Amino acid sequence: MNNPLQLASPARTDRGRAAPGWPIFLRRWLAHPLRMGSIVPSSPALFRRVLRHMRAGPGEFVLELGAGTGVIGRALLAGGLAPERLVVVEIEPAMAAYLRRALPGAVVVEGDARRLPTLLPAGVAGRIGTVICGIPLVLLGFAEQERFLAAMEAAAPGRGFLLYSYCATSPLPARRHGLKARRVAWTARNFPPASLWRYDRLPEPAAGAGRRRG
Repeated sequence: MNNPLQLASPARTDRGRAAPGWPIFLRRWLAHPLRMGSIVPSSPALFRRVLRHMRAGPGEFVLELGAGTGVIGRALLAGGLAPERLVVVEIEPAMAAYLRRALPGAVVVEGDARRLPTLLPAGVAGRIGTVICGIPLVLLGFAEQERFLAAMEAAAPGRGFLLYSYCATSPLPARRHGLKARRVAWTARNFPPASLWRYDRLPEPAAGAGRRRG
């Protein structure tokens, strides 16, 4: 699917200016560092790469998990995504309250992304063009990663997801999870330098594959 959003406006808006929401981001990081992942909000260089690789067709939603200070959400809205087509899930109440102010018109859901199927408003699940994950899954054990992956697959069946991370190698053991991993972008203009990974489900093996012929 084509990505109709434009990339120029968000870069001009945020260049040379401290990210809005920085004080609340720092307070949340100090309280729950494993939930936040980085002490510094994501940079314009990173969200430009995210926008370049997202897909959203007519009538589809963009789902962002762990939106931080909302820099990617603001870029999406500035690039032309209708606010009601942006759905943001944030577990921290203070951050969710901030995001409702920072992303006017967007659907901000406060809750645990592992419960996506029960969190999303009616009519959203199954109509998601892109899932953007900012949750530091690399810091979680395999079983917890599985819970997040299952929730994303239930919300957006067969669509895969984008995950931005500060790892040079795949932050997920992709094959163990039944995923295909591809690093689609990297930028040094983020602190720390960041990679953007795309994950898609590996096809199910054909019935009878691997059986010995008699």
